[in-house]
Amino acid sequence: MPPSTNTRPAVSGSLNRPETGTTSSLTPATILGGRIRHARTLRGLKLKQLAQEAGCSESMLSKIECGSASPSLAMLHRIAQSLQTNVAQLTTLVDTRSSPIMRSAERPVVQFDSGNDNSSIRLERLVPPQHGQLLQGDIHVLQPGTSSADSIQHQGEEMGYVLQGSLSITIGETSYQLQAGDSFYFASEQSHSYSNPSEEVTKVLWVNTPPTF
Repeated sequence: MPPSTNTRPAVSGSLNRPETGTTSSLTPATILGGRIRHARTLRGLKLKQLAQEAGCSESMLSKIECGSASPSLAMLHRIAQSLQTNVAQLTTLVDTRSSPIMRSAERPVVQFDSGNDNSSIRLERLVPPQHGQLLQGDIHVLQPGTSSADSIQHQGEEMGYVLQGSLSITIGETSYQLQAGDSFYFASEQSHSYSNPSEEVTKVLWVNTPPTF
């Protein structure tokens, strides 16, 4: 599938819950780009090598690392795979909380713009990202007309429950239409993508193992 050429910032809003007493003038795109560059350096990869592995152009990856452009959710997933990490590790600070409870106002949130006006995918973290985790849970909030763009595939398993609205999900060569109350499960090795085909906001409780997003 051809790489996305969107140069609009795809990551907006907060990459993570703000830390008490800290301020920063860095934009979410700049923070993300710095983390990608750092992870690439640790792996000893040249810019061209990572671009080839992630299926994007070298110039696009350079813009991403400089914070002047950001990847779609699907492209960021491919970059994370190539760096042997996941989207959560690149977009959210590790939470050191000791409590097993997270209040709704405390959820880390990351938002991806799809390139279309007023359309985005917001991930509300239900499980604070930690190194070595086996399980990940998020609420995917899709604005009307939003899609995950390219299909992705990786190791693992995924299940979801539509909390609100409508969801179109393609698994392999088959597309399914789901409504609030419907659920799904599939092996992540199958190519998959999803979208909100309706004119209303869609919310999906999405759980996968190992952590991917």
